Amino acid sequence: MPISGVAEDELVSRVRARDVDAIARIYDAHHQALRALARRLVGDDGIAEDLVHETFIALPSAIRGFRGDSSLRTFVMGIAVNRAKKYIRAATRRRAAYERHASQPAPPDAVGPDVALARRQLAAALHNAMDKLPHDQRVAFVLCEIDELTSGAAAAIVGCKEETIRTRLFHARRKLRAILEAEELR
Repeated sequence: MPISGVAEDELVSRVRARDVDAIARIYDAHHQALRALARRLVGDDGIAEDLVHETFIALPSAIRGFRGDSSLRTFVMGIAVNRAKKYIRAATRRRAAYERHASQPAPPDAVGPDVALARRQLAAALHNAMDKLPHDQRVAFVLCEIDELTSGAAAAIVGCKEETIRTRLFHARRKLRAILEAEELR
């Protein structure tokens, strides 16, 4: 699929040659999707933006591993997922990001304060429950349930079999349900 009138193969060749214009075209074409994915994985707008930039900084080196088995977008999303994995492993930074997010005033909402509070509490409970998932299950859950990708598309991004994504998603749902039910009983 051409990006800004340039064929994907040509862009890949140009990125391998470290052509800044080619990287900029890929950035323009995929920045929003990568930022949304990173935001869902790490839970913080600023950190998500940092991960997107790290992804594009890594792209010229990582492009050597691009075999053309998937789209360039899928390849770049895979880089972003790996960058997010490194971030998620740093639990103290992640917890600080959630605290910063929670301390921000909620945007004006048409619903009453009780509904807004319930939504914030549910979001916080879900984020806390997702913190307890292994990274692979968290990624599968975010890609399939939140980003609403097919298991095939998620598998292409992560670089595994579709059945593996389905299994991870099954276990993620089961664990999240158990964690949230246990929290509800407290």
